[in-house]
Parts: sequence; structure tokens; C-alpha cells
Amino acid sequence: MSHHQILIIGGGNAGISTAAQLLRKNRSLDIAIVDPADKHYYQPAWTLVGGGTFDINKTVRNEASVMPKGVTWIKQKAVSFSPEQNSVELDNGPVSYDYLIVCPGIQLNWSAVKGLPETLGKNNVCSNYSFETAPYTFECIKNFKGGTALFHNPSTPIKCGGAPHKIMYLAADYFRKHGILAKTDIQYWSGIGKLFAVPEYEKTLLQVVKRGNIKLNFMYNLTEIDGPNKTAKFVGIGDGNKDEVKEVKFDMIHVTPPQSAPDFIKNSPLANAGGWVDVDKGTLQHPKYANVFSLGDASGLPISKTGAAIRKQAPVLVANLLDVMSGRQPSQTYMGYTSCPLVTGYGKLVLAEFDYNNKPMETFPFDQSKERWSMYQLKKQVLPRMYWGAILKGTA
Repeated sequence: MSHHQILIIGGGNAGISTAAQLLRKNRSLDIAIVDPADKHYYQPAWTLVGGGTFDINKTVRNEASVMPKGVTWIKQKAVSFSPEQNSVELDNGPVSYDYLIVCPGIQLNWSAVKGLPETLGKNNVCSNYSFETAPYTFECIKNFKGGTALFHNPSTPIKCGGAPHKIMYLAADYFRKHGILAKTDIQYWSGIGKLFAVPEYEKTLLQVVKRGNIKLNFMYNLTEIDGPNKTAKFVGIGDGNKDEVKEVKFDMIHVTPPQSAPDFIKNSPLANAGGWVDVDKGTLQHPKYANVFSLGDASGLPISKTGAAIRKQAPVLVANLLDVMSGRQPSQTYMGYTSCPLVTGYGKLVLAEFDYNNKPMETFPFDQSKERWSMYQLKKQVLPRMYWGAILKGTA
């Protein structure tokens, strides 16, 4: 059985940036990253890809090119955990560790919506939630001539909680610019009870909704889609609409798939009741296994799952892991910071930044609840460069 001092499950944003930061603290650390993927994606730009303003090919690089120098890359899938034995079962056998960091990202459950896998990417059924399908979203928007446009958000936790409505605002703006908004019925169907969790930002978003004449439908899950017949079925999950079925005809629909922790985590000793990796929300340490830490989308942290959150989690985890490795108690606390750059139209963005208590935790000295061109440029021009050039290298 091979052995590593620090084993990281997942080579996405969380795994790569954490490994890079650890090596900047101590070059002699023996770190291995487990991930079978050939490609590494900058997913936040897929909203702009779907809106027709970003090149999809600029959102992907070879995984080998972002792997930190000095890290052992184990190109296998993780299958199961044995934390009592300090080992992880991979496709090709077990690997043991002294310390474990679990951050494999989130699982997209496309097949949880009946008929979705068969029709996704055709019949005007689109989604920004994959590299393969994001460009088709703009094809649907560009070729839309009026009618009913549906945008869906599931009740499960998802990565980038604002993404399901960001593309809706871009579509509404596109339809307005091309003179077809007046003959378009835009409907938002959401499995949660409000548009956005933070009132200061939701107030602005409701104005954007009004501007696009968008109809809001809360506490409904998409359960079935018939692409050829352009019909979507939604089922009520709230106290006042439980099990109520709505069949809606559409001319285009943007779908956000239900999401969960990966199956190999859900069924493991590391999981909490919801299936996510159980961690202390301040220290990012597992409550039962002191040599196990987690961050990112697969963690059970009660926040919006975003890349910006990972950027604040990683230095806390790195400091606390090094504390534990030195026989000390964790010294750093993650305050629940997360951010959602809410694109509200072409050249318009609300930079939402907030904490565990849904209280704004803003970076800039101006009112970030307002739509701003400068913040749109931050998302489109600055953040992608920062991701590839600094975050993945452990310097931001």
C-alpha cells in the first residue's frame, strides 16, 4: 500500500489551491492529490459562456498544467474511506495517509429529472452546469423568437446558488435588446422559498425581475421534462402547494440539475446526516477524526458553495492542519465568507458577499447591492486571470 503524509481527495479549485498553499508554507511536505480528471475547468465563467460573452475554450486547461510542482498526482477515483485505518480505497487499491483533506466537489444528478439526460443539449433544453452544454445555452437564447422561457433552480444545495437566475437576467436583457421581451413570458421555477438569502441583495434582484417582467414560482421542483413535446413538469414541495403538479409548455428551458455530495462520500463514515463531509464550521476539521479536514462544495459547511468561499476556507484549513501536525489546537476560524457575483444583465453585476448569518461582508467601500459595470468587469476580466494565475498557485 502506498502512503503519503497528506492525501487530498479532489483536484479542483479546493484541492489544487490548498496543496499549493501548503507547499508554500513547507516545501518538504509529502502531498498527493487523488483525481481521475484530465481537464480542469474555470466554472464561474460558464454563466458568461451561456450569455454569449465568454469563450468556452478559455475555461479549460489540462489538469497536469495546474498540478503544483512537488505534488504526487494519483490519477484514480476514490471509492471509499476507512478513517479508523487512515486509508482510502481507490479504483486500483488502497492508499494510506497521516492527514486527509476531502474536497472532491459536488455531484450533478442529471438523471434525477426524468427525461433530462435524453434531451439535454437539444430541443431548446440547456444548462450552464457543464462544459459540454454551456455553449448551447446561448444558441437557445440567440435563436429564441418569443414565447415561454423557463429557468429552474432545484431544492438541493447547488454550486453557485445564483447561477440559475444569473442566466435568466442575461436572457431577459438579450431579449430586451433584440426587441422580443414584450412577446416573451419568462418564468422562474425554484425549489427554495426566496430569490436570494440576503435581503440587501434580494431587494436589487427583485427590481431586475420586475424589469424583465419575470414571473416567480417558489417551492416547486422540476421532476420531468419532455424535450420533443416541450413540456416540463413541476411538483410543489411547500406547505401550501405540496404535491401540486404543474405542467408547463416551453419554447426554451434552462435547467440546473439537482446536486449532492458524491456517492462515495454520502455512504462513508465521514458524512453527516445530509451526506456531506462532516466538519466543524470554524476550524474545517472533522468532529470525530482529528486528522481529517474538508473544504469546498463537498463539505457540510452551511453556506453557499462558491469558489470565493474556497478562497477564504483554504488558508484557514492550511493553518489549522499545520497546527494539528505540530501537536497544537487549530488556531484559525473561518467566518463563513462566501460571494456570488450576480450578473444582472450585460455590463451589470451585483457583487454579493456575505457570511454564515447572511450578513453582508463586503470588500469595497461602496454599496455593493447596486448594479455596477465595474463589478461586471471584475467578473469577466479580472477573476479568471486571478484564478489561473494566483489562486491555483496558492498566492491569492
